[in-house]
This record gives sequence, C-alpha cells and structure tokens, in this order.
Amino acid sequence: MLYLASQSPRRSQLLEQIGVDFRIVDVEVPEQRHLGESPRDYVSRVARDKARAGLSILEEAGVAVLGADTEVVLDDEVFGKPDDAEDAAGMLRRLSGRVHEVISTVWLVTRSGEWSDTSRSRVTMPMLDNATIAAYIATGEPFGKAGAYAIQGHGAKLIEHLDGSHSGVMGLPVFETARLLRAHSLIRA
Repeated sequence: MLYLASQSPRRSQLLEQIGVDFRIVDVEVPEQRHLGESPRDYVSRVARDKARAGLSILEEAGVAVLGADTEVVLDDEVFGKPDDAEDAAGMLRRLSGRVHEVISTVWLVTRSGEWSDTSRSRVTMPMLDNATIAAYIATGEPFGKAGAYAIQGHGAKLIEHLDGSHSGVMGLPVFETARLLRAHSLIRA
C-alpha cells in the first residue's frame, strides 16, 4: 500500500490524475533550512523527512511512503510559504521581472530502502505592479504556497514563461513520481 505524507490537495489531485491508489498519512516536519545547506539539499531533506516520518507511524508491513517538498528559489534564497499578506507582497515584488527556480523533490521510502528524484524548473515572471500584486493577494491564493503563488490557479496570470515541469511547480513532479513508482512496481505503465 502506498501512503502520501502530505495534506496538500494538489499533491493528492496529481496522484489521482495518474491513477495512483494511495492513502494519506498526516505528518508534521520542521521546514527550516540549515546553515550552509543548499536549496536543493534543503528541499530533498524536507521531502525525505516527511516520507520517513510517515513510515515511522505506520505499523503495516509492506508499505511505501511518498514524501515531497517544493520550494521557490531566487538568488540562493528559499521562498517558503508567506506568513501574511505583507510577506506575500514582498515575495511577489522580489520575483517580479525575474527568472526564479522551483525545486520539487519526491522521496519514496520503504522499510527496505529509500529512493528520490528531483525536478528543477525555471519560471519567468513579468514586471508586476502594486495593483496586480494586491489584486492577486486579495484572492487568498498566495497563502500556503511556496513563493506566494499557485501556477494552477489565478497565479497562472503571473507566469510569463515556464521552462520545466508544470506539475513540479504545483508541488509534485508527476513524471519523476511516476518513474519512482514504476521502478518499485507501485504503478503500471
């Protein structure tokens, strides 16, 4: 049985979209970057910690747990989820007119091993004026989203160009996830 160590409705939707049968396991993992830790290592560690935390609370034999993390990175700074509207506006102003990276890593953890895959995407935002930023924040969509935007919602209007994985920017890189699950006979085709 496959478990997803995430409460994210987007991750659940993406797994359902590719026909994966799974259950949710609720975990709480600190998401704090360590001093000197690269953004890629940070994203990977958090995703692995989520999967491991999920596995540690399950007693069933033969289970596999999927953990994922996605972060927006600009100039080696990780943009997590905004604390409030002011924080969201600050993130969007900094991303405005720039190209940033979105790193999304998925870990598959069982009692006999651990495997991972990573998607890296480059996202270009046009120059955003204050009115556009305020209108977007008023939708409520930036909250709970890395980098204060959701590519699958109103935030799509803020994306000028995407070079990479749309699903990876949403929070679960479908191609990489399916490849991991196929390699361990958790899905077909």
